[in-house]
Amino acid sequence: MADVEASVRDFVDRGRDCTEKALAQMDLRRKINLLIGEWRAAGGGDVLPDVRDRVRLRPLKKVADPARTIARR
Repeated sequence: MADVEASVRDFVDRGRDCTEKALAQMDLRRKINLLIGEWRAAGGGDVLPDVRDRVRLRPLKKVADPARTIARR
């Protein structure tokens, strides 16, 4: 899905028609929503990861002052 999103952004940035890619992206999102609904109906109750969780897991850039790195976390 990330590939489709990137190609839509690329088409938009270049001023090209992205209708097909955008429709494919919406179809993928619809399928994911259906899968999540089925998962929940089957008893799935865990919290699903989102973008904020992934960003928090990224390593911080190294800086010269280790105290500053610890303070940012």
